[in-house]
Amino acid sequence: MEVVCLEDKAFFALIEEVVQRIKEKQNIANDKWISGEEAMSKLRISSKTTLQKLRDEGKIRFSQPEKKIILYDTDSINQYLETNAKNTF
Repeated sequence: MEVVCLEDKAFFALIEEVVQRIKEKQNIANDKWISGEEAMSKLRISSKTTLQKLRDEGKIRFSQPEKKIILYDTDSINQYLETNAKNTF
């Protein structure tokens, strides 16, 4: 029997890749509403304050179904990223 050791970062990257491939094979679309952690990951930010600022300034859409639950619209996050993309020379 062969044992394979992976660092935490590599292990979680592998899991993410497997989940993505399963979604593609099953034709499962990405969730329209995602958590704050997922939104921060998609935006490549690490500060909850920055996420709140984007929300408060109306730059990304959100829904608050309960007092402590805030979900973010993936379409508005993608649109925000596209709007702020710079063309190459």
